[in-house]
Amino acid sequence: MNITEEYNRWLQHTADNEAIHQELLAMQADQKLLEDAFYCDLAFGTAGLRGIMGAGTNRMNSYIVARASQGVANYLKQNHMQPAVVIGYDSRINSRSFAEITAEVFAGNGIKVYLWPELMPVPTVSFATRHLKAAAGIMITASHNPAQYNGYKVYGADGCQITTEAASSILAEINKLDIFADVQQEAFAAALSRKQISYIDETVYNAFLAEVKRQSVLFGEQVKQDVAIVYTPLNGTGLKPVTQILEDTGYTNIKIIPEQRMPDGHFPTCPYPNPELPEAMRLGIEYARENNAELLLATDPDCDRVGVAVRDEQGEYRILTGNQIGVLLLDYICSQHSKHNKLPEAAVMIKTVVTTAMAEQVAASYGVRTINVLTGFKYIGEQIGLLEQQGLESNYIFGFEESCGYLSGAYVRDKDGVNAAFLISEMYSYYATQGVSLLQKLEELSRKHGYSINLSRSYEFKGSTGLETMQRIMNSLRGGVQELAGKRVLSALDYAKGIDGLPAENMLQFVLEDNCSVIVRPSGTEPKLKTYIYVSAASEAQAMQLADKLIASSKALLK
Repeated sequence: MNITEEYNRWLQHTADNEAIHQELLAMQADQKLLEDAFYCDLAFGTAGLRGIMGAGTNRMNSYIVARASQGVANYLKQNHMQPAVVIGYDSRINSRSFAEITAEVFAGNGIKVYLWPELMPVPTVSFATRHLKAAAGIMITASHNPAQYNGYKVYGADGCQITTEAASSILAEINKLDIFADVQQEAFAAALSRKQISYIDETVYNAFLAEVKRQSVLFGEQVKQDVAIVYTPLNGTGLKPVTQILEDTGYTNIKIIPEQRMPDGHFPTCPYPNPELPEAMRLGIEYARENNAELLLATDPDCDRVGVAVRDEQGEYRILTGNQIGVLLLDYICSQHSKHNKLPEAAVMIKTVVTTAMAEQVAASYGVRTINVLTGFKYIGEQIGLLEQQGLESNYIFGFEESCGYLSGAYVRDKDGVNAAFLISEMYSYYATQGVSLLQKLEELSRKHGYSINLSRSYEFKGSTGLETMQRIMNSLRGGVQELAGKRVLSALDYAKGIDGLPAENMLQFVLEDNCSVIVRPSGTEPKLKTYIYVSAASEAQAMQLADKLIASSKALLK
């Protein structure tokens, strides 16, 4: 791409878009900014698009969204008779606008559009796509990224994120298009009036909630439901569905953090709204302490992840990791199914490769088979779909990933924060009724299955050279690593070659002595290298000490 030529072309064609045009003019004085905005096209893959909002080919803006939608529309028309599309959006800046532009393009291509009339969690798009028998679903979201980001997530007819093959075909269609000349759009109001665009009926939302409620594993048992819960949607989409599902199922003592209650794409009290991070939970913990709450729940802006903090015996609040919550939920679901003779004979749990190995031990103790998949919940959704094709979807009882994503039913094919918030509250109440805390239960599981600890770290590589630097580091690591933090490398698994029948992925796993491992992989959505540390030791102190050494040793490799 000739940066200067493309920049001048954008200047010429955006005169009627004042915000974009003014931003382009301002770039003339900042060559580095101009280069970063135009050195490439924003990448489209299985996760769709995600990037910083602004003018340019490497930014999220109305032109990029329209071109992507035209590419998806061309792909759908080639592969489906009379396709329909479901569209949803979150609380981010421009999300509603991008959703309407997306709808205009599909309408302009003669494709029926079902649009959620208000912001909704990402799992409702997966659900509505399946429920309405649409050919695809589009969610305008950048998940847990900072406020300057937005994105465009694509689902197939099965409600699962698109496959690598579908993403490649869509990208090929996008690449054929001139961003200013080849996009067909119909004005939103006109398409709405002739019902080419229709708002999704409330009955679909109610059907989604009904499926979530069906995930309860109390099976008629009564539990203490007046536990003090503080909930924060982190200014995202979770407020309505999460509070409704908890209130509908009998929880009577729920408080919402006022500053984070309403949708706000600026995320004023939480610059990085990722419930995995302590800073995203800080205000919630303060509010929980002030209100003497026992449980804190936080969903990210598109409500597919849930963060959790619980009060310990000293009255302090401890944030639980995604691995810890996943293991607790898995054990709770398995134990309740077993107790009530509801566990399928061929029960299946699905997790990602980078998720704690302790989950396999818990599953095995109940006779539940574990399926390991690559990083990304789309691979969990894919496995549920394969079970469904065999008429065995009822064998699926739980799936999770270490990044606070959970799902206990086959009604959607993506992680569901509404489902997770409901089940975590139920699990907490169940154990509270017995006088047991989640921390006590976690300690019990550690004593039974062995103490383990999982940590992840991300290292950012920005700008036009970032991708090249990450590729160089990965190639260097493939050259061989002999030891990490004094632990001998027993084997190096290169997932780019395809391992255990999994699709090829640019990921390396170093299996170390003493049941430890380090995984390194580039993020699929951000300019980052991620490391995943797994250690096993005789005590928490020993495990933390070893984990710290492995973090430092791993970081030293990424140069």
